[in-house]
Amino acid sequence: MTDAALDRVPTRTKLFYGTGDIGLAFTDAMLGVGFMIFLMDVVGLNPALAAVALLIGRSWDWINDPIVGFLSDRTRTRWGRRRPYILFGTVPYAISFAMIWWNPPLSGHIALAAYYSIAYTLYYTFNTLIALPYYALTPELTGNYDERTALTTYRMIFSLVGTGAGIVLGMSLDWSPDNQSAIATLGIIMGIGSSLPFVLVFFGTKENPDYQLMPKPRLITELRSAIGNKPFLFAAAIILFTFLALETTQQMIVFFLKYYMKMDSAMEAISGSLIGAAIISLPFWNWVSEKLDKIKAYILGALFMSFSLGLLFFEKPGMSVLSICIVAALTGVGFGALQVLSWAIIPDTIEYDELESGERHEGMFYSLVTIFRKITTAFVLPGTGLVLGATGYVANSMNQNEATITAIRFLMSGGPILSLIIAIILAARFPITRQSFEELRRRIAERKEGMSNGIGENQ
Repeated sequence: MTDAALDRVPTRTKLFYGTGDIGLAFTDAMLGVGFMIFLMDVVGLNPALAAVALLIGRSWDWINDPIVGFLSDRTRTRWGRRRPYILFGTVPYAISFAMIWWNPPLSGHIALAAYYSIAYTLYYTFNTLIALPYYALTPELTGNYDERTALTTYRMIFSLVGTGAGIVLGMSLDWSPDNQSAIATLGIIMGIGSSLPFVLVFFGTKENPDYQLMPKPRLITELRSAIGNKPFLFAAAIILFTFLALETTQQMIVFFLKYYMKMDSAMEAISGSLIGAAIISLPFWNWVSEKLDKIKAYILGALFMSFSLGLLFFEKPGMSVLSICIVAALTGVGFGALQVLSWAIIPDTIEYDELESGERHEGMFYSLVTIFRKITTAFVLPGTGLVLGATGYVANSMNQNEATITAIRFLMSGGPILSLIIAIILAARFPITRQSFEELRRRIAERKEGMSNGIGENQ
């Protein structure tokens, strides 16, 4: 397949590919918004044990990422390298997600913490089995700098729809012991619904057959390629600090609105303003990326997000719902930029790797990037729980002490702003621009042409 054939991606393919992230984003959002409060307020686990259960599950998640990435890089089937994992992982993915929201008839906090550690570990095993091959499809569907951003934009539109649905549902649920049966039933429905889009991804996309002809990489080669790839290391670090900010904000939004702003009844409107603005802003950020380049657009988005989080810090209880909805919408514009553009820079590091090594290691690269993102979640979820516990947080009490309120406000805005400042500094030093990327592709094409001519002359 020629580079020209890879340049344009049909709209149909973009749509089918993008649908997959609605399920992944929905489940991530539900876990981010609701799982900690589910464990603490519904199941009744104390904050320390809830944090331990989360840390165990997410720690395993770091281990299985490179395993799945390596396996998918070496897989060779008639369906391709990535798509078989996407199809055959759907059923166990749905079952494991449903297990998370069941309150088993176990006595004692230790037994419950053990159950949720196991359920959480199983869920992220099957999540990785689908998500990593799915993400690794991006650079295989197009080799064009702007088309990759467009493809990521389609994915993020569905991602934000899924995130919005997860956040709205998580914020509107009754997180009390009396509602545990309904939450368990909903967990089954959510698991099935989140897995179905992957069937569309499988049948709606085709992998580049040329990559199947490449030799199977060795693990040590893949790791060396990642460590020696300067653009990839910058991209991974940008992802880490970006999602440290986003995950912390997402984790704290329910606590912020419930215990500080006293706006339980307006949570759906506020979260809808944020997610709606994020979705609407995606074509704008895609346009900015085309006019400038991805990294400059990312920096603008991160600055905008930091500004809006700063405004959020100064919101006070008693302010109008309209006021906080406006600030939430501004935050959503920055949120949309970071979601698309942080992921859009990853595929371009694959060409740098191919030029240096002569191989393609998409699975391993995406697994390592995903580890960086998951490290943030692994520390954010239990970390926020530990911080709240240390400040004297009382579950379901509308009269939290001053130390807890201060912690909630800082975790909602101050901490994420610091993370974004670090990400901006890293982004300013990212070495791949539109021009340098096209130079990479030109050099790869020349090398392939030279190898082809050499083979032809020897035959």
